Amino acid sequence: MSDICYESALNQLSLIKTKKISCMELLGLHLDKLEKINPKVNAITTKLYDQAIISAKDSDQRIARGENIRSLEGLPTAIKDLHMTRGIVTTEGSRIYKNRIPDYDSLIVSRIKQAGVTILGKSNTPEFGAGSQTFNELFGPTLNPYDLTKTCGGSSGGSAVALACGIVSIATGSDLGGSLRNPAAWNNVVGFRPTLGLVPSFSKIPWNTLSTDGPMGRTVEDIFLQMEVISGNDKYIPSNINMNLGFNLEKFFRKKQTKLKIAWGGNLGNRPINKEVLDITKDSMKEFMSIGLEIFEDFPDLSESDEIFNAFRAYKFAIDHEDHINSYPNLVKETIKWNTNKGIKMKALHLAKMEQLRAKIWKRMIKFFENYHFLALPVTSVPPFSVDMEYPKKINNIDLKTYLDWMWPCYVISVTGMPAISVPCGFTRNGLPVGFQLIGSHLKDIDLLSIAYAFQEVTNCYKKIPKICIENLNF
Repeated sequence: MSDICYESALNQLSLIKTKKISCMELLGLHLDKLEKINPKVNAITTKLYDQAIISAKDSDQRIARGENIRSLEGLPTAIKDLHMTRGIVTTEGSRIYKNRIPDYDSLIVSRIKQAGVTILGKSNTPEFGAGSQTFNELFGPTLNPYDLTKTCGGSSGGSAVALACGIVSIATGSDLGGSLRNPAAWNNVVGFRPTLGLVPSFSKIPWNTLSTDGPMGRTVEDIFLQMEVISGNDKYIPSNINMNLGFNLEKFFRKKQTKLKIAWGGNLGNRPINKEVLDITKDSMKEFMSIGLEIFEDFPDLSESDEIFNAFRAYKFAIDHEDHINSYPNLVKETIKWNTNKGIKMKALHLAKMEQLRAKIWKRMIKFFENYHFLALPVTSVPPFSVDMEYPKKINNIDLKTYLDWMWPCYVISVTGMPAISVPCGFTRNGLPVGFQLIGSHLKDIDLLSIAYAFQEVTNCYKKIPKICIENLNF
């Protein structure tokens, strides 16, 4: 029998529904992981024992009364510390907000709470979610459970590590330039960036055009399970998609993969990438032949995506952090100051030109997906690097200009607003996880999740748990 904590959330939910385990028993197993493993990795920074016990008991009482079992009933859950939680400290990884207790929930939080989750704690994130390396001056770094000397990625790093270590069943995350996909890749779990607007969120920029909230899980079916809950219209948020895609699990598992075409984009022609990462991801393409897909080598022209991404990111940082860098200059890291000042200095005409370029990329992507159903890329340009390094400054002896450049495999897709998922696909010679990125066309989220599930089932890479967790198995 496998350890229940490493079973899919869907299987855990089935055990709850059939009364083979109670919500309190499931929580107890996860709290045991939290106590034994979290001190080694620092994934959960704010622990919510009392609230979690109350929540689990409430779920058990509901079940005992014969009430409908909700979609995520009793599943121990981590909330990324960028997401507001009513009555629970929310720091955003910043010393500025070390004592802030919001009086409201982020929309993704309110939706999963209504679906019955048991919130176990808040997961670590880099300061204000900036950069794909999870560390901050408030809580310190979160370590990669496959090698404690390496970074776990970010910015949803704490969520990814908590999943990898069996501390939680599901977790929330968010993704501007790769923050759901990058840490998923480096922790052998799954991170899904939905079509922009499908999972609405409140923002200082109401017409949000880059960042999105989204789900993380150990398996693709757990992502699908969460999407049923967190997607859908909110009338108070202008930049959301008022459409029900029909996230139905029964139909999802019955979906067949036939006559589909997938294009391998590699390094998009000439972008810098670690050879081992490229080789592992390219080799994974053969798995699609076994599930009946036609494989091609092709990619759309995304050459302007760097300039577009940097402009829209700076625009967002300016509105989010101008007050932070002016009022608390000693409490904000240099990369945030740099990014914010770029936004403050940016001319409106430049942003308008980036809008025009982005429209061209959109058209190219639409035309590309008229010929292929999916695009495949690596998730990262490098394997997990030292936790003592803020970000890579070179790839293959090529100097990188900014702290963002190495994240290109993810942010070039963020610019398109199209759905993308990171699925485990293998390990480096040193045993570090590597992720495979699948991209679909606008609103083809269910098709994308379906093919990702098929890929997962033929590779089975997700079943390999970190060595530091082996001694703490609960049978």
